[in-house]
Amino acid sequence: MTYVKFFSDKSGLVGFEISGHSTNSCEDLEGKLVCSAVSSSAYMTANTISEICGDKIEADVSDGFMRIRVTGASEATRKVLEGFRLHISELSKQYDSRITTTTEV
Repeated sequence: MTYVKFFSDKSGLVGFEISGHSTNSCEDLEGKLVCSAVSSSAYMTANTISEICGDKIEADVSDGFMRIRVTGASEATRKVLEGFRLHISELSKQYDSRITTTTEV
């Protein structure tokens, strides 16, 4: 199971944390697809925030884990994070046995 937690403050989203894997075994092609979709969109989000929006991020990444937090998130960054949350939310509806989402204030 992949767990995605979104972090927010009074102004909106400021980051996310992803942990776990969506695969059940090496032969689980659907799980690999879901893992790839989550990972790719997470990296695109982090890169867009840091390289396009220009906001500073704190990142922690290892196998099966990624945490991104933005200090002083701009409006553009908050919109990128909202887009990422929408994408993950739609994936979790389609693959509800593989992705769980929460939001932490």
